[in-house]
Amino acid sequence: MTEVGAEATAEAAAESESSGSVRRRLPRVRGFAEWPGGGAPKEEGKALRKRVPRTQHSVLDLDAGRPDAVAAVEESNRGRLPELTPIRVGRMAATPFAFLRGSAGLMAYDLARTPMTRIRAQICGDAHAANFGLYGDARGGLVIDLNDFDETLSGPWEWDLKRLATSMVLAGREAGADEDKCRKAAYDTVGAYRRTMRLLAKLPVLDAWNAIADEELVSHTDAHDLLGTLERVAEKARANTSGRFAAKSTTLTEDGGRTFVDAPPVLRRVPDEEAAAVAASLESYLTTLSEDRLPLLARHAVHDVAFRVVGTGSVGTRSYVVLLLDHRGEPLVLQVKEARPSALVPHLVTAGFEAPEADHEGRRVVLGQKRMQVVSDILLGWTTVDGLPFQVRQFRNRKGSVDPAALAADQIDDYARMTGALLARAHSHSADPRLVAGYCGKNEELDEAIAAFAVTYADRTEADHAALLSAVRSGRIAAELGV
Repeated sequence: MTEVGAEATAEAAAESESSGSVRRRLPRVRGFAEWPGGGAPKEEGKALRKRVPRTQHSVLDLDAGRPDAVAAVEESNRGRLPELTPIRVGRMAATPFAFLRGSAGLMAYDLARTPMTRIRAQICGDAHAANFGLYGDARGGLVIDLNDFDETLSGPWEWDLKRLATSMVLAGREAGADEDKCRKAAYDTVGAYRRTMRLLAKLPVLDAWNAIADEELVSHTDAHDLLGTLERVAEKARANTSGRFAAKSTTLTEDGGRTFVDAPPVLRRVPDEEAAAVAASLESYLTTLSEDRLPLLARHAVHDVAFRVVGTGSVGTRSYVVLLLDHRGEPLVLQVKEARPSALVPHLVTAGFEAPEADHEGRRVVLGQKRMQVVSDILLGWTTVDGLPFQVRQFRNRKGSVDPAALAADQIDDYARMTGALLARAHSHSADPRLVAGYCGKNEELDEAIAAFAVTYADRTEADHAALLSAVRSGRIAAELGV
């Protein structure tokens, strides 16, 4: 190279250093973002306030066509096992909060007629205060998160938040808190959701995805009054295992195995043909799991199948427990639970959203759960039994829950802040937190509006519950109370 050429090369290199390197041109890769990022999600969120002012979220307009509460319960019983629907009605009739737990479809009817930003997220669809809890992770630790996804789908984030805030009012009233504390709990639910979404919007995406680790949750939400309760729930959850359930619910057989023992009406043995169909369905269930899980299940033998009644909203669906034993006779219990179409689907369509397609309802539930939780059950999958879709998961996987209606009055708002933060984290996995945070903003307008909605809807739920009680007393609808 000549001296002049060398000088020119050096100058070019210096100029390149001062102006920055040129990025390699690569093809646009589907499924990844563009660079630099297009749009300004935060500003887009702010702009939505003009179309849907945050104060409008206080609105509850019950139209003349609203089904009465009893008719709604009767409709939601359609397709369930008829011999179990009286248990479901009896559980819903226990309290207004219990009624709310079993009436996700009725509330969705009402929510479809409320103001919406039309920002979509993967929503729980039934995000009431009792659907959060502890469960075990793969390494034996405990995680706290949303833990019920029967109604999950892609929908308006506001629906989950309004349902959670309403449930706080009802739980607080049942716990004996005064009306100011109940309203404050709803207000704090929304405030924690809004502040958490703002925090997540500011973090690097990977950090935001896993943010608010459980050990930081109490501090983040200022829920220190709840510490003792959480510790007691965690202690019970650690003992809530397959082994403990099997010890209470099974007996030894002559060959050293175990079999379920009838405990009606909650647990009952099933005919051989029915048990065989459930057991056979586990073969297709295995194809829905990651291959690294298969050796774990291959070291367990299928010993027995029983029918077990679960939940409040789920009562009447087909739900089985399957007993597996390893070579030492140690149990692992799976739950094989019918997955019905989400009760929110028709109301989502009414609200102007495209109807979600689900090729298998069990798959919908499982994928929705994985989209919302930071850590999910390692044995979560789905299958089909006699042409019906089912989800499969571990049963009694160190599960524990706080009963919000049994909390002390001064703990309700702590629990509200904690669950509000967890809901924000769950939504942020599918909705851009910058967009939602841009809409929610810094001030308390949204908190005030949804708290007002929650109080009004709690009053409506109490009236619906009273109507159900009246129908039970008159004999219009059968109920088995106290089961």
